[in-house]
Amino acid sequence: MGSPEGQGRLEEQRLGSVVRRRDQVQSGTTDQRLLDSDGADTAWVHTDPWRVMRMQSELVDGFGALAELPRAISVFGSARTPVDSPEYAAGVRIGKALVDAGFVVITGGGPGAMEAANKGAREGEGVSVGLGIELPFEQGLNPHVDIGVNFRYFFVRKIMFVKYAQGFVVLPGGLGTLDELFEALTLVQTRKVTRFPIVLFGSAYWGGLVDWLRDTVVAQGKASENDLALFHVTDDVDEAVALVTKEVP
Repeated sequence: MGSPEGQGRLEEQRLGSVVRRRDQVQSGTTDQRLLDSDGADTAWVHTDPWRVMRMQSELVDGFGALAELPRAISVFGSARTPVDSPEYAAGVRIGKALVDAGFVVITGGGPGAMEAANKGAREGEGVSVGLGIELPFEQGLNPHVDIGVNFRYFFVRKIMFVKYAQGFVVLPGGLGTLDELFEALTLVQTRKVTRFPIVLFGSAYWGGLVDWLRDTVVAQGKASENDLALFHVTDDVDEAVALVTKEVP
């Protein structure tokens, strides 16, 4: 390979789709580093290329476990919701009502509001799914989950929530619930999903957020007035189920 006058030959190394030049060229080959390993160095397990393989594995596991699910609704809410609270009781009623309407119930698989919805689905003799996440303080899948998949990566888990559900019911929750809510709203607003009903259950809890969206975000032109129609707020279980399952084939 030629080079401009006055410059040396450009040193180049091709490693699959990656091109390395100059001082970024590595000694030896990928196969050589693999086959010469004596097994003592396990740092490669934590490298970014290996993480890609883990992500791929999680996607395959999730798709494989959920691909044959019937119609489903994802239910979100706080893991800290007390078992003896009205919110927990509402979660149980919503889970059962969704099953009675012919839907599978998908939650994050944890305690609190998630457990409530899974419990309702199980009591209704329907399919109860839990998509868990690896966290330092996570308690594992709740006992009412029939099909459970645990994930390392939040983004892979969120793909499963959206891909295999026809809508969201969002119970009162914290930052994780808000993350899932705004992920869904963004997907609908940008038309990444063509139809995805979103119901916020609990007007007293969600009212402040709705007011802020209307009086600050929309008022300052950061979102459209029409974006407020991307979700519905209700305190009635039957209305919540009707709204989230409306016109789902």
